[in-house]
Amino acid sequence: MAATMGMMSPVQARDLTVVSWGGTYQDAQREIYFKPYAEKTGKPLLDEAWDGGIGVLQAKVKAGNPNWDVVQVEVEELALGCADGLYEKIDWAKLGGEDKFIPSAVNECGVGAIVWSTAIAYDSEKIADGPQSWADFWNVEKFPGKRSLRKGPKYTLEFALMADGVAPADVYDTLATDEGVDRAFKKLEELKPNIVWWEAGAQPLQFLASGEVAMASAYNGRITGINRSENRKFKVVWPGSIYAVDSWAILKDAENKEAGMDFIAFASQPENQAKLPQYVAYGLPAKDAAAIVPDEYKADLPTEPENMKDALAIDVDFWIDNAEALTQRFNAWLAQ
Repeated sequence: MAATMGMMSPVQARDLTVVSWGGTYQDAQREIYFKPYAEKTGKPLLDEAWDGGIGVLQAKVKAGNPNWDVVQVEVEELALGCADGLYEKIDWAKLGGEDKFIPSAVNECGVGAIVWSTAIAYDSEKIADGPQSWADFWNVEKFPGKRSLRKGPKYTLEFALMADGVAPADVYDTLATDEGVDRAFKKLEELKPNIVWWEAGAQPLQFLASGEVAMASAYNGRITGINRSENRKFKVVWPGSIYAVDSWAILKDAENKEAGMDFIAFASQPENQAKLPQYVAYGLPAKDAAAIVPDEYKADLPTEPENMKDALAIDVDFWIDNAEALTQRFNAWLAQ
C-alpha cells in the first residue's frame, strides 16, 4: 500500500483565482489583465465575481486555505479586513515603490485598482446651461424638476454640506461635529419634497433618461457608459464630486499568494492600466498610466487633474466610525 501511495501523483495545485465585480468592468479586466497574464506566465487564471461584503472574506480566511487568491475590494473592506488580519501585506518593491501611485491607492494591505467618483449628472439636451455645483443641485427655482440621490447618509450628507457652502476640504471636519450633522440634515430637509431616492447604480440614469428627474447623483463610469451605449448627452459635474479607490488585496494564507502579487504587479503596470478607459471611464491609480491614456478618453476620468481640483476623497475612517449612528438617524428622518 505504501509503495502505491508513493507512486500516486501529488495533490494538484489550485489555479490562481482573481475575484472582481462582474459585468462590463470584469469583461474589460479579462481582456487587458487576466488573459494576457495567463499567456505571459503560461498558467491558467480563473476569474470569479462577487458582490462585496467583509463577512464573505472573513468566512473564507477563518476557515483556512481560502479558495480565492486576489480580490478587488472597496475602501471600507480594505480598511476593516486589514485591521482584522484578512490580507497578506503588499510587497511594494515589486510595484516599483509607493510613489508610483496616487496616495489614496497605497495601503499596507492593498494596491489601488481604479478610482471612481459619485458626481452630479444631468441631460444637456434638456438643460443647456447646466448646474455647476451642489448649490445649483439644491436650487429648484433656477433648475426646476426633481432630484435623485442615493438612499443613505453616505455621500448625501457630504453633498448637503457642500450645497450649504462648506468647502470640499472642510466637509469631514464639519461632519465630525453634532452641529455639522444638524446642518446637513437641515439642508436635506429643504430638498426633501423634490427627492427621488435611488438604491442601485443604474437607477439615477434611468430616472434622467425618462425625464423623471432633472439631475441626479450618479457613478461617473455609469454616466459615460450610457453616453457611449445609448448615445446620450449626459454631463458630469466634477466640482464637489466624491471619489473612492477600489483595491487589489491578497487573502491571508492564500495558496497562490506569490503568483497573486505578481498578477497585481502586472495589472498595475502603466501600459496595462492605460487600456482600461477605452472600456470604462475609471481613473487610474498608477501615476504614469494617466499620461498614456488616449486623449479622447482622458476628459471622462476622475483622476484628470482638472476633474480632481474641487473633488473630495471619501473619508473611510469617518464612515467606519459613524455609519451605524448616521444610518439610524437618516432612516428616522426619511420616515418623518
